[in-house]
Amino acid sequence: MNPFDKRQLQKLAVADGLVLACFCRPLCQLALFAAHSELFSYILLIPLVSLYLIWSLKKPLNLSILPCWPGAVFGFIAGGGFLVAYWIASGSGWAPARQDYLALMTFCFLCWFWGAGLAMLGLSLTSKLAFPAGFLLFMVPLPLGFLADIDMFLQQASAIAAAAFFSLAGEPVLRDNLQLHLPGISLMVAPECSGIHSTLVLLILSVLAAYTFLRRFWTRSALVLAVFPLAILRNGFRIWVVGELCVHVGPEMIRSPIHKRGGPIFFILSLIPFFLWLFFLCKRDYPKRHSDTL
Repeated sequence: MNPFDKRQLQKLAVADGLVLACFCRPLCQLALFAAHSELFSYILLIPLVSLYLIWSLKKPLNLSILPCWPGAVFGFIAGGGFLVAYWIASGSGWAPARQDYLALMTFCFLCWFWGAGLAMLGLSLTSKLAFPAGFLLFMVPLPLGFLADIDMFLQQASAIAAAAFFSLAGEPVLRDNLQLHLPGISLMVAPECSGIHSTLVLLILSVLAAYTFLRRFWTRSALVLAVFPLAILRNGFRIWVVGELCVHVGPEMIRSPIHKRGGPIFFILSLIPFFLWLFFLCKRDYPKRHSDTL
């Protein structure tokens, strides 16, 4: 590494240190929030995964480049704009929920963090680090309103999928919005049945797998987009299993471990079609990958 490279790294370390110092308090609050959250516990792993992705880059990175000031300025202005809007809204009496506050502060931090990277490393090198840097977006907790909309969508879709499973199995079922009326029992698809935690984890896994194993845009998109129908089918299948147990074993099965703590089991089962789909896409992607090595 030549002296210029070392100076670039030192400048980057100073710039990132200043950004971290500016957002030290909300980032500590984010870490505590994630550590005590069942839904967002994965946030603590996201920076570590990004660091590993940078470390695992096979090609050496050349730091002898010109800074990209337009991109850096845009990042700083974007982050600063959200901060100013927050301060103005707070001064007018707006008091966001803790989760919404952390989502806003984390996004502002990332804007400044990316801006510092563009200022110190330039556009060419930053583009090579685009995925590890962009992966940090998973650090942002979903705002409460957006989370509620996703929950409701997954509930509705899961109820429809479960009703379809019952019909295919020949089980009499009447769906009334989120209620499934079965012989001897009625099931309510509650927010806890939406499977949003498993869906977020599978989404993160699909993004990593697409980046690691696939080259083409369409194969990567096909893998990531498959997460959503797979999540709906997984939730519908879980509701169907619990419903069949309640009908044929007894209503007390609604309080059984398969219902209360069976989420990880059905998540593991959903990995089977996920990896089969990934294997198929890798086969479709192979000609492109082979041509890249020629």
